[in-house]
Amino acid sequence: MSVEQQHPIGSGFGAGSTAAEVIDGINLSGKVAVVTGGYSGLGLETVRALAGAGADVVVPARRPEVAREELADIEGVEVRELDLSDQESVALLSDALLDDFAAIDIVIAAAAVMASPETRVGPGWELQFATNHLGHFALINRIYPALAASTGARVISYTSTGHHRSDIHWDDLELRNGYDKWQAYGQSKTATSLFAVELDRLGQADGVRSFAVHPGGILTPLQRHLTREEQIAMGWFDEDGTVNPVFKTPEQGAATGVWAATSPQLDGRGGVYCEDCDIAEVNEDPTVRRGVCPYAVDPASARRLWVISATLTGVDAFGR
Repeated sequence: MSVEQQHPIGSGFGAGSTAAEVIDGINLSGKVAVVTGGYSGLGLETVRALAGAGADVVVPARRPEVAREELADIEGVEVRELDLSDQESVALLSDALLDDFAAIDIVIAAAAVMASPETRVGPGWELQFATNHLGHFALINRIYPALAASTGARVISYTSTGHHRSDIHWDDLELRNGYDKWQAYGQSKTATSLFAVELDRLGQADGVRSFAVHPGGILTPLQRHLTREEQIAMGWFDEDGTVNPVFKTPEQGAATGVWAATSPQLDGRGGVYCEDCDIAEVNEDPTVRRGVCPYAVDPASARRLWVISATLTGVDAFGR
């Protein structure tokens, strides 16, 4: 179903829209939002927009002291500790959220690691897959009762145009047969897209809808594992430090996620990949990094990955 739904709806917004613009006129008073990665880059602007619309926002953070400092000027925000690469940390936070909130209305899973050196965590999981996908998979499954208790909860799973780099390595999820940092990142972002597809299928009976979101290219701390030379070689900025004009500002980068989380234009929809504040087209041209690859919204692959992820983490809100 997801592939058939992958067509723009004419939202009226675009690549240059900001989070403040897409949320203008929307009242989130009484709503609870959880935003991972919500204390830097586009995550910080996401929190600013949601809190500005009246939501109570929880920001899980691996560095809570830093997060509290960055978020000090925004009212209605609290910081909780979370390391997405550590399943025990995920379980502790999830239990605390279920204790403290009867319902959670929005989850924006924005935290990520990109192009890191080969690193193993937990039982030997590859870091990018473990953090970007498995950490969020376990968190959202564990707090699912609070999402189901909401009226029309939405879960936003941050993917990336990086998903064009790799489908799921079904026979070598941990990339033990040859690690490449960009293949690892691409796989993790395909996984976050597929997660949104299957979560939407499973959750819509409870009114829980899910969307995969590509925020656009933004220079943020996500690039911390890349050298200056690598970024120049990729054309992200030149020798003088002038940033490629295709890059968005953090305010623009936050817009698609905030739009997907709050817009009434998406009522009754879900399980789709969004970019530039609209639903994206399917793109089967490997030379063009735009739109969504068919494999990243394939329902059969989404179900297969869900079963694997539930087995790895030991968590499945739907008891399969």
